[in-house]
Amino acid sequence: MSEGTRWIELDGAVNARDLGGLPTTDGRTTRRGRVLRADNLQGLTVADVRTLLDDYDLKNVIDLRSDAEVRLEGPAPLTRVAAVTVHHLSLFAEGGRNTDVTADTPETPPAGIDADKILPWQNRDADEPEQERLIGHYTGYITDRPDSIVAALRVMTRTDGSALVHCAAGKDRTGVVCAFALDVAGVTREAILTDYTDSGERLEAILRRLRASDTYAADLDSRPADSHLPRAAIMEKFLARVDEEFGGPTGWLTAHGWTPEDTDALRDRLLS
Repeated sequence: MSEGTRWIELDGAVNARDLGGLPTTDGRTTRRGRVLRADNLQGLTVADVRTLLDDYDLKNVIDLRSDAEVRLEGPAPLTRVAAVTVHHLSLFAEGGRNTDVTADTPETPPAGIDADKILPWQNRDADEPEQERLIGHYTGYITDRPDSIVAALRVMTRTDGSALVHCAAGKDRTGVVCAFALDVAGVTREAILTDYTDSGERLEAILRRLRASDTYAADLDSRPADSHLPRAAIMEKFLARVDEEFGGPTGWLTAHGWTPEDTDALRDRLLS
């Protein structure tokens, strides 16, 4: 574990980093080695797994991908590690209007799955401004799957080692869940936005990895690369809407079953 960078260098994932070292509004910093974030974990090597187990004491993986993504990609290396529990918490309304309806039909073969409906940018409108399109997806996550978001943050409170949250690219679904967790912990809004945009440093490598997978390649190739860039204004505007409508992420979480005890537990885990 490097004290000089939050990035976690792995051979089989390119957007992995530690949520430690971020400043809070009361002058503290988030702890290293408690909550990690990453892109797809399908390609982890044996050495990568050892790094996560030995250097970060990884115990819990929060997989935000859809049912169809998990099915198409198959078992990831960490699903075969007895010491690690994988929590599959999709941020899509599985079988609903915005996601993999055909994939949820047992008799439908994987080849018949419409990949455009299993990705965070599904049902895109070519005439819709890119910023509004992404904010709409983020709003969809909190509208369609509050249960998954609350459950994901509760996994982060566990004291049996570190937790790692990921999706496919590790920037949109993972970005929203991490932003909520960091806000509850009292991290400054500026630091939350910086953490969100940090994924842009690895965008070329992220897209290269996803294009190597049949699950994602066709959809990625249909859009310009810069449309995937995480811009601070996107997360800032999304969080502003959450602030206005719910009194912030904690207010939203409270409306969906989050308790003061949950808040205390998450802060205890994340703060030094």
